[in-house]
Amino acid sequence: MNVLFLSLLDFKSINERNIYTDLLREFLKHNISVYAISPVEKKTGKSTELVKDKKVVILKLKIGNVQKTNPIEKGLTMIALENQLVNGIRTYFSNIKFDLVLYATPPITFQKAVEYVKKRDGARTYLLLKDIFPQNSVDMQMLSKKGIKGCLYSFFRRKEEKLYSISDRIGCMSQANVDYIVTHNPKINPQKVEVCPNSIEVKAMQMKQEDKDIIRRKYDIPLERKVFVYGGNLGKPQGIPFLKECLKMQVDNEEAYFLIVGDGTEFHSLKTFFDEMQPKNMRLMRRLPKEDYENLVMVCDVGMIFLDHQFTIPNFPSRLLSYMQAGLPVLACTDPNTDIGKIIVEGGFGWWCESNNVNGFNKCVKEAMKAASSAMGTVAYQYLVDHYDTKDGYQQIMGSLKLE
Repeated sequence: MNVLFLSLLDFKSINERNIYTDLLREFLKHNISVYAISPVEKKTGKSTELVKDKKVVILKLKIGNVQKTNPIEKGLTMIALENQLVNGIRTYFSNIKFDLVLYATPPITFQKAVEYVKKRDGARTYLLLKDIFPQNSVDMQMLSKKGIKGCLYSFFRRKEEKLYSISDRIGCMSQANVDYIVTHNPKINPQKVEVCPNSIEVKAMQMKQEDKDIIRRKYDIPLERKVFVYGGNLGKPQGIPFLKECLKMQVDNEEAYFLIVGDGTEFHSLKTFFDEMQPKNMRLMRRLPKEDYENLVMVCDVGMIFLDHQFTIPNFPSRLLSYMQAGLPVLACTDPNTDIGKIIVEGGFGWWCESNNVNGFNKCVKEAMKAASSAMGTVAYQYLVDHYDTKDGYQQIMGSLKLE
């Protein structure tokens, strides 16, 4: 059996660790051959190449620029991507018959490539819905449903509807995502929309106390304080103005330490905030290499999630899994449309407040300070094992398509 995986993720080895490569390795365990198209951006100066590794073939397809570029260039790259993918499949995978096409949003411009393989090979198609575009851009005021931007919205909305229509199954990150897609896309058969959450290859991560102390000292993190960590993108979707207000209210907290690690369009805004405030119980750090970041999270006590309150779509950040993997309880500040807070609270491994309520954040911090972080972290880890293991993701995909 042959699987074709499409995404914008830039990876060169199946052994890298993220929600996609972890899932693909699960397919390999079942004697399934994996082919993937992993684009490489023009600005890297690299050319298209095939990377072969055991039963995995990765097509590093040269495309335009997507990350850290202007909206016009990014939009043009996304529009051109469809034909580039089709040409890549024709050129490099012409004699491979695919049984399954697995693809993840963003972007939504995989439609022509998916449709091409579906018609050519009679392949089944499964969409891993990680982003609801273009509505997310409307929420963040990058697109509008009216005016010139409205034309772009209409174009991408038609692409979105077409992608949904050609997908045999749509796997959503949570029940709130399922409900949203079904409600806002009445033409879709609701029977093909299901929960297939973010998942990782779960591994026990343990560290001796003396090793934790060494890492804390390395980053000048107080040994005696309870450390709240946020790691990931620092952009408009994270609601950085609200994060700043929350941090302002904690500058005099002598028992807690707040660590913000990441990069993004709002990093410099946060840096200005830190430069002006000079807080003694907080630190802002650039994104770290994956292994260093994972070790850093291991020495913290509470993981944090922030989502802008303007979102009407139910986001479900995958960084939740990295906190759970490290055995941390989670404090989530989000809009009311996502159910990530509900899952955290009902699962017994964290706290939630709306991301327009600074007093709510302060209350959650106080509760977290009193809580037994280690015990709640154990609950978080077990919840990860029970609900977000790639074994379950694989079974969901194969079972719903009846490919086993």
